[in-house]
This record gives sequence, C-alpha cells and structure tokens, in this order.
Amino acid sequence: MDQREGRGRELGASGRPAGCVRGGVTLPAELYACLTARGDALFELCDALLCTDGPVRTLVDLALAPEHRRGHGALYGGINQGRIDVARLRRALAGVPLPRAADGRLVLPVDVSPWLRPDATRLLTGPFATPSAGGEGKHQMVPGWPYSVVAALETGRTSWTAVLDAVRLEPGADVAAVTTAQIREVVERLVVAGQWRPGDTEVLAVLNAGYEAARIAHLLGDLLDEILGRLRSDRVMRRPTPARKEFSLANPRAVGRPSTAASSSSATPQTWGTEHVVTVTDTRLYGRASAQAWDRLHPQLTRWAARLDHGGPLPIIEGTVIRLALKKLPSGRVNKPVWLWWSETGATEVEVDRCWQSFHRRFDIEHTFRLFKQTLGWTKPRLCTSEAADRWTWLVIAAYVQLRLARPLATDLRRPGEKPTEANKLTSTRVRRGFRKRHAKTGSPAGAPKPSRPGPGRPPGSRNRRPATRHGVGRVLAAGEAFSRPAHHKFGTKPRRTG
Repeated sequence: MDQREGRGRELGASGRPAGCVRGGVTLPAELYACLTARGDALFELCDALLCTDGPVRTLVDLALAPEHRRGHGALYGGINQGRIDVARLRRALAGVPLPRAADGRLVLPVDVSPWLRPDATRLLTGPFATPSAGGEGKHQMVPGWPYSVVAALETGRTSWTAVLDAVRLEPGADVAAVTTAQIREVVERLVVAGQWRPGDTEVLAVLNAGYEAARIAHLLGDLLDEILGRLRSDRVMRRPTPARKEFSLANPRAVGRPSTAASSSSATPQTWGTEHVVTVTDTRLYGRASAQAWDRLHPQLTRWAARLDHGGPLPIIEGTVIRLALKKLPSGRVNKPVWLWWSETGATEVEVDRCWQSFHRRFDIEHTFRLFKQTLGWTKPRLCTSEAADRWTWLVIAAYVQLRLARPLATDLRRPGEKPTEANKLTSTRVRRGFRKRHAKTGSPAGAPKPSRPGPGRPPGSRNRRPATRHGVGRVLAAGEAFSRPAHHKFGTKPRRTG
C-alpha cells in the first residue's frame, strides 16, 4: 500500500464530516492520494484556501495562512510543476452524496464559465478568444480559458450545487461534441459509483441558450438521460409530416408530390397551433407562471457545420417545445417568454411543470461560479500555462466540495447585522468562515516541511537569460483555422473609399 494513502486512511475515524467518508477513506485523504507530484504543497494550498478568512486576492496571501506551512516558492512550484490524477478525483466526486430533485432524479446543469486574461495577451499557452458580454448589444472577444462545468442541483431555496466535472475548451473545439462526451462520462461514473441504478428515474441534463440541445440529445440517444435546453426566440420548428393517402377511385389525386411538414416559428404566434398541454402555477418569486407545450416538434436540419459529413438522410429529432411566460422577474431583468425544448414526447402537465422548474433551478450554478471567482479566487492568479490553470481549477473544486460536505457540522459565526440561520441552511461563505475551527481538530495527510535555506538566486546586476516563452494570441475558428483580420480592420488603418 502507498505510504501516502496509508497516512490518509488513518483519518477515517477523525473529526472530518461524515459525508466526507467513502469506503473508510475521507475525501481529503482521497484528494491527497490524487496529488501525484508535489502533493504536500498542493494539499496545504487547498487547506489554506478553505481556512483563509475573506475573499482570496492573490496566491501569496494563501502562503501566509497558518495551514500552509511552506513558503511561497513551494506554493508556485506546486501549481506550476505539480501533477493531479484528475481521473481518480472525478471518480471520488461522483461517489460523494449528491443532492436530488423531489422525485429522486439527478438534475445536471451544464454551463461554460470563462477565466478571462485580458492582461496576458502574449503569455498564454493554447490561447483562446473567449466571448464576453461587453454591454447592451455588444459582443467582444477577450483572451482567456473557458471551462465547461457539470454539477448536480439541489431543491429548495439554496445556492449550493455539487460540482462533478470541469473541462477546459480547446481553441476551435466543437462545444456540442465536448458537452456530449462530458455528459456521457459523468453519467457513466455515476452509474459505476452506484448513484444511478436500473429502475431509477432518468438523469436530466439542463442546458442554457447557445447549445444545440437536439444534436446533443441525438448523440446521447443510447444513454438513459433526458436533455432540456433553451431555444432562441426566433427558432423555427417542424411538425410531423402527415401520412400520405393511398390511391383510390374516391381520391384519384392522392398520387403526386409528398406532403411536407408544417413549420412553427417562435416569433409568429399564428403558426403555433393548438397546445397539447397548458399549465398555470402560482410561484412566490415570479408570480403566476403559465406554460404551453407542443408535442412532437423537431428542428429542421441542414447539411452544414457538424452535419457536413453525415451519411444518409438527416435525422428527425422529435421533442416537446415549452413556452414559459412569467408574470414578473427580479428587478433589472427583462420579462420575456422563454422557449424550451425537451427531448421526450407525450409530456403531461406534471412533466411540463418539472421541466420549466428544473430550468430555473439551473441558474444555481451561476451562484457557484460567483463563489469560485469572488470568494475562492478562481480567476485571481495570473498563471502563464493552461496546465497550471487546470491544477488550480481542480483545487478550487475540491475545496468547494469539502465545504458542501462540511455544511451539516458548520458553526454559524454571524457578523453584526446578519440574521441567524439554521445549521443545515448556511451559505457557502458562512460555512467557510468557521471551517478553520473544524480543521484544527483533524489531522493532515501532508508531511511536515523540511528545513531548508533559500538559494542565492540570480546575482545582482545580471540579466535574465531565460525569458518566458511568448505566444501570439489570435482567434481560432470552429473549423480549426486561424482567423485573419481584414486589412481595413487592423489597428491604425482606415478603409479605403471607392467613391
């Protein structure tokens, strides 16, 4: 047995939260076993991230925490030269207790969150131009690393989610193909971990606008899960083609050109037709919510982009289209109807309500992203390589999972002006506030630092003869080709007038 794993197993009966224990091994011990190089420095960095009071501003501040017993050189050495067994860590995250919906279903939202680096336009390896909203009606490209994250949603009034996976999107990556592979791998790990068994309700994956929900549902056709995605407000869907009538003496005109399917445009109410299901629900936050559902609608596919090499006729992917209209929205948001597409047909009133409620619960993952960036400092380090960004991302995820599992044992340390909250309903920030007291009662699998003296460094007055590698940042198209800016769009030039 590995010596490091042996030290980790000794903590199985310690004061760690009961939810962290899996098979006699605590989650911190499993995390330590996943750190295959410079594990002591990375593990203590994760502990410092959990125990530091207040938002994380820089990595150097974490090196000053009592839980990080090493210097800042070991901290940066672990981030830049360390190694993490990501596959094992993913299996560990799939095995911890996961939240479920009211009917016992696993609801998995998928979304992309960017790590923007506008100040490092020539220092990133594998640069990617990340789309970012630049204001009303604007769209600009900012260098950075986009990450596709999959989590499990909880029910009730909470902002907690159970993060299961994170994948960095490569330049020119097909987002639909990457998302499909990511969902498939997550569901397979959940099945292996015993989170889903035959006879359970199907897993529901919820996607926001920007994903091809129908294509992802077609690629995941052999997997036991459902896809729910948001449609554009001007999307055109097709109805089933009516059956062709047989030739008879009473109907001699039956033979001829086959009949075509009627279309339904979201922007044209005259083409909607009669709804199959209509539900009205009174909600506390949004007021009255009315949902209309049309059965067996499919998008009209054309041979372009990802379907250029598709052999044979294009598939017909039928589903249920849901139009959700809310009476009110929180201040500052425009109240517009939302169009959803569900990969199943024959929806009932209960299933329609479950779909639109699951879609609104999907926005809980936005609270997780905000916690990662504003409190845990996910995007604060100015790293130069994408590999170092991946290590830091997984450390942040591991710290967040420990916070979620420690929630039942957390102590409510209220600040002046904060209202009392039940122990099992504390926010992630308030759980982190008291994590240091809980951490002091438990051991650590990390070894003690060895005494050493700093090296002499570069002599004063000498030049750095090994400068960092600089990489040019440019846009990459979906086809993998580099984007070349037109001559009249370049900086410092003006378009030539022809008249």
